[in-house]
Amino acid sequence: MAEYSTHEHDVLIIGAGGAGLRAAVEASAAGAKVAVISKSLLGKAHTVMAEGGIAASMGNVDDRDNWKVHFSDTMRGGQYLNNWRMAELHAKEAPDCVRELEAWGALFDRTPDGRILQRNFGGHRYPRLAHVGDRTGLEMIRTLQDHGIHLGLDVFMEHTVVKLLKDGERIAGAFGYDRERGRFHLFRAKAVVLATGGIGRAFKITSNSWEYTGDGHALAYDAGAALMDMEFVQFHPTGMIWPPSVRGILVTEGVRGEGGVLRNSKGERFMFKDIPPLYVEQTANSEEEGWRYTQGDKNARRPPELLTRDHVARCINREVKEGRGSPHGGVFLDIAWIKEKLPHAAEHIKKKLPSMYHQFKQLADIDITQERMEIGPTTHYMMGGVRVDGDTQMSDVPGLFAAGECAAGLHGANRLGGNSLSDLLVFGKRAGAYAARFAKENALAAVHPEELAATEKWSLAPFERDGAANPYTVQHELQGMMQELVGIVRQEKEMLEALERIKALAATADTVSVSGNREFNAGWHTALDLHNLLTVSEIVTRAALERRESRGAHFRDDFPAKDNEFAKFNLVAQKARDGSVQLTRVPITPMRADLKQIIEEMK
Repeated sequence: MAEYSTHEHDVLIIGAGGAGLRAAVEASAAGAKVAVISKSLLGKAHTVMAEGGIAASMGNVDDRDNWKVHFSDTMRGGQYLNNWRMAELHAKEAPDCVRELEAWGALFDRTPDGRILQRNFGGHRYPRLAHVGDRTGLEMIRTLQDHGIHLGLDVFMEHTVVKLLKDGERIAGAFGYDRERGRFHLFRAKAVVLATGGIGRAFKITSNSWEYTGDGHALAYDAGAALMDMEFVQFHPTGMIWPPSVRGILVTEGVRGEGGVLRNSKGERFMFKDIPPLYVEQTANSEEEGWRYTQGDKNARRPPELLTRDHVARCINREVKEGRGSPHGGVFLDIAWIKEKLPHAAEHIKKKLPSMYHQFKQLADIDITQERMEIGPTTHYMMGGVRVDGDTQMSDVPGLFAAGECAAGLHGANRLGGNSLSDLLVFGKRAGAYAARFAKENALAAVHPEELAATEKWSLAPFERDGAANPYTVQHELQGMMQELVGIVRQEKEMLEALERIKALAATADTVSVSGNREFNAGWHTALDLHNLLTVSEIVTRAALERRESRGAHFRDDFPAKDNEFAKFNLVAQKARDGSVQLTRVPITPMRADLKQIIEEMK
């Protein structure tokens, strides 16, 4: 019989980042009894690392902006594989969500007349990102956390969920443990919201924090929910390159939004060489025009450095492969050059990009007001995730909802910068509201003791084994292999090899052993994380093999062009009865006529 503490709530939210906290606020405000499970300490979720801003068509800097332009930009960026209903809701509701955050105490940067300031960002036609310097995510978490705590949330910090529980087809709760003492906990709930973030720790070079081990994706998949668009992993073009200890740490797109440019080892602004046909009419054709755009000239078009992240990352990759890279395998990002244009450039950079200035000064001994930064692509964001209903955010498991990075649909083949934070607000709010409604309409489902006992036994198995396999070694090998074989440029031969190696690593993972006791045993935590990492790695690889074209963040060396046939469906993965990954091509629902018209008008 499993030994555990039991907790009962109406709504259980797994994840305490922007989506989880926004869902918790909404569910609690609707009268639900809410619990939030945080893998780390409250306030330390990865959302705090989001720097650039929140994309919302408020029109405070350029009054030509509106939800229709934002919708069109999002769909174009996602190569039209997006759930168009989610893109519509997101574009319409994001401005009010930002104003709501402001009403709760968020302190945004301001225009001279006192409105919320908005900045330029990649893929957005107009300046659209509401921001707090380059620390927007931190302000969002601070605000949501303070507001949520006053609503009476139950918060379980440093807890990890290892299994979602079901009663028949319906969700019944979750089973996990506290990381400090290693004791098991049963969370019974009428509805569960997954808000666990991404899968970046399946790769060697990533901007993601240690928590991003694909927990929500794997939990949902094991519970029978469908995952969608898993081939689309975004590699942010600008991560730190040097020194090795900081490789992958994010350099915000805000640097380019404020006038930063990309140069190769020859000093060339190489982004002007290759502009995708979809964006030719919206992109500057001279360096001077690009500079004027960053300074607010409404008649100028955006510089090519502000094209979509997938394209910029591939251009950087090309420069390195063709021998024009920086000394440590990247390219140069230069914001210091604006001293040629602005009289007090150093003070301007420190004011607009305080975190970036301190990050490079402290970690790399580089003064970005005077020197170029050495940067390169880093695994950053997962467009794929739990397939959800666009309006309610409920998965195909009744009572199981998902929001934020672990949910799929909004971003399609590639996410635009800044759309992540507004995604958290818009769909975190919707997930919380509909989870609370589901909880009101349903009683607690039954929990089966034999399932709890089996889960406890599986969780403690690493302590019982006498094997030689080390969980850290398995994780390290997986990360290196995924980076090398299923990374920014893919081909069939390498991905088939990846599948064989994932299979071998999964067998090894079943033999890993840990020593010591259960009190904050990092080796044990890593051993349990391996299941999630291996699960998402296999699904990503199989989906990438199936999509025999290049689109958005998915680039195939052996199929470098887009294929119109692959524009007609999303790839959906579900767990088959024998435990294998079952991939299905699900046709994209035809778009409403009025939304089609908007896209045509915005071309």
